[in-house]
Amino acid sequence: MLTFVHQMRDQHHDTIFWAIITCLMWSTAYPFIKVGLQYATPIHFAGTRFLLSGLMILPFTVRPREYIRMIIENRSLALWVTLLQTLINYILFYIGMDRVPGALGAVIVGAQPFVTAIVSRIMIKEERFTRAKVITIFLGLAGIVLVSLGRQGFHFGLPGEVAGIIMIFLANISTATSNVLVSKNGKKMNPLVLSSFSLLIGGLIMFLISFVFEDVPSKPNFPLNYWLVLLWLAFMSAFTFSKWYVLLKRPEVKVSELNLWKFIIPVFGAILSWLIVPGEHPDWVTIAGMIIISLSLIWFFGVTGRRERRIEEIPAGPMAK
Repeated sequence: MLTFVHQMRDQHHDTIFWAIITCLMWSTAYPFIKVGLQYATPIHFAGTRFLLSGLMILPFTVRPREYIRMIIENRSLALWVTLLQTLINYILFYIGMDRVPGALGAVIVGAQPFVTAIVSRIMIKEERFTRAKVITIFLGLAGIVLVSLGRQGFHFGLPGEVAGIIMIFLANISTATSNVLVSKNGKKMNPLVLSSFSLLIGGLIMFLISFVFEDVPSKPNFPLNYWLVLLWLAFMSAFTFSKWYVLLKRPEVKVSELNLWKFIIPVFGAILSWLIVPGEHPDWVTIAGMIIISLSLIWFFGVTGRRERRIEEIPAGPMAK
């Protein structure tokens, strides 16, 4: 019994470690995407990135025959993840971020743990809102607002911005639903196969769509800077999505609690910007937001993690089975 308890504790610490590493890598996406978009159109750039990501994972999956068999047997999950996580999420995200101020977009994207908590509560019976989880979500949202205000400030403006806000919010719902589906139905599927297929097929579709809806140069002449950024983003996506699907498959992991770690993405992103972006520097408002986010996560996964996080349970939604 003691051995089992120690194993569960070790796996819990391992989950936290890899969740932090994954979110740290995800935080590098925003400044590097801005660099890439200086040379390429949004959907074309995203499609190229994810197409390369899927190709990078392929050699580390399984034999071709086993790969095809696994996709066929889990075709519903594979197609839904491709549609929700890669296509809908990133098409809406790239177009939406192009319509709103960066700080406002960061706040909406940063609200993803809140959206995921609601979606997972609707779709998974075991998920529930606890006092600790609700407090952590609202402290995290408050911290993200402060981080964004400190870096740029934001405002509500033109109708185009409202459309952008709606697009990013729908992107949050899309990726949250994908996370829940992987957690519920992905136990029998190799996470590397799932991530490679969804990124490869989704990236290919986006790449082809870009030639129809965007003004893609027929003979592009990209500088070395573009290719370095593209390769990093492709590798980062290949690693992070594969690792995230591994974590979602673990029986002790709850989708809403794992996604709370995404609150640290804007924290890492701000620090990275201070280090590499000219003109970016620390300020007290941003630092205060970082402290709030950090303390809320330490409290949730440290102090309250030692006891059951319980309040009166809210009934599960009709999709929970």
